[in-house]
Amino acid sequence: MTDVTAVKSARRRHRHHHWRRDLVELAALFTAVAVADAVANTIAHGPDGPYLLAVSAVVLIATAAFHTWWARRHSHAPPADGDGGGDTGGAAPATPAAAAAAGPAGTATATATAAGTALWRMRTTVRDEPGSLAALCTALARLRVDILTLQTHPLAEGTVDEFLLRAPASLPAAELTRQASAAGGTSTWIERADAHDLVDTPTRVLGLATRTALDAAELPLALRGLLGRCTIHSVPAVSLSGRPTGATAPVEGALEDGETVIRLRDPHGGVITVERPYLPFTPTEFARARALVELDARLGPRIPRGQDVLTLPEGNEITVRRADQSDLRAARAMHDRCSDRTLGLRYHGPVGDADRYLDHLLSPRFGRTLAVETASGRLVALGHLLWDGDETEVALLVEDDWQRRGIGSELLRRLVELAVEAGCASVYAVTQASNTGMVAAMRGLNLPLDYQIEEGTMVITARLSAVESPDAPSGAPVHRSGEGHRQARR
Repeated sequence: MTDVTAVKSARRRHRHHHWRRDLVELAALFTAVAVADAVANTIAHGPDGPYLLAVSAVVLIATAAFHTWWARRHSHAPPADGDGGGDTGGAAPATPAAAAAAGPAGTATATATAAGTALWRMRTTVRDEPGSLAALCTALARLRVDILTLQTHPLAEGTVDEFLLRAPASLPAAELTRQASAAGGTSTWIERADAHDLVDTPTRVLGLATRTALDAAELPLALRGLLGRCTIHSVPAVSLSGRPTGATAPVEGALEDGETVIRLRDPHGGVITVERPYLPFTPTEFARARALVELDARLGPRIPRGQDVLTLPEGNEITVRRADQSDLRAARAMHDRCSDRTLGLRYHGPVGDADRYLDHLLSPRFGRTLAVETASGRLVALGHLLWDGDETEVALLVEDDWQRRGIGSELLRRLVELAVEAGCASVYAVTQASNTGMVAAMRGLNLPLDYQIEEGTMVITARLSAVESPDAPSGAPVHRSGEGHRQARR
């Protein structure tokens, strides 16, 4: 019902109410006149006139008191449910205008109500029959738990209900689980939530689809945002050595291993595997993930085409942009111009194997790549942000003639910005202790660093908690995984 309709309805009830009250008052007036006439005649013609007069006064006073009580009760009572009204609770304003008029006092009340509460995400399976969900909601209401959102995931037998709850801070998770089980819920799972979970599901899904449509590298991130804490493996159809991996999946995808693994056909070849051992996927989640991958397949290869033109200290201009597999030939040409020492510091292995890693490294499935071009269009540097299981790796390669000019530091800074945007908790770089350029670039980030050195190999990890990003999709780290990343680091 709109505000206008509600006001009109209230006016009709108001007019109807006054008409009834006027009729009753008119009837009471005629009755009083008749009683007064009878009393007057009795007093005038009877011997007990004074006594009857006193009794009449008492009756009139009692009648007036009853009429006053009755009028006040029916004039100020809230409308009954049957009249389209509802219980306001005696605290909240009845209309948006009244809420606005409350001003800071209303805000303070809302803040006080939210204080001392905690957000929880709870998922439980109930019987698919009338009243089962009502019993569960009643049990939560007895604990003074507020249900903020509810999603239903139909199963062959039963329904999985997923709640976002606001509960008293003193209420433990074990008690919530116990009450849900007592109300008929089974396979109950619960974890703490945060303010990011307050976004409704349709809005969140549309946002993830939009990000996927703009950038093919967003698909792993979008799947992670859609399905929660999970590990994503992207297994290519061809290995780094050029041999078929045998990775296949049905065209429609599949739920495997007790419904804790989703296998989907990768539009770029190979298979995308999503694992969530702690909580089985529902058919609804499987259908959403498949729809997102199908959207990616229909849109084809794409990366944002924005670019930045920078001027180096000596005056040369360079362009920094996103790169993909269309830059493979230019990247191989840069390899040919690099010295064996530069390639060895980057790939930590035989220099002759460097070229075969490029196709994998430039694929948007395994991360994001930045390229640096000169004014003549020659590619002279690459920076990679690689999804590696529960961690994220950064790697740099700068052509010999363009080193020591600040290009590596600029690339590394931008890669860290991309990692923060993706919600990563940290990034790490694998290099050799003798690679002073990479060490200096990592230290130039001005972030907390951890160093690990083993047999001449150094791993430098930068924690990103000090870096804020307004575009981060979640307060929790976002992790992805790609098959073969550790091989590509060699």
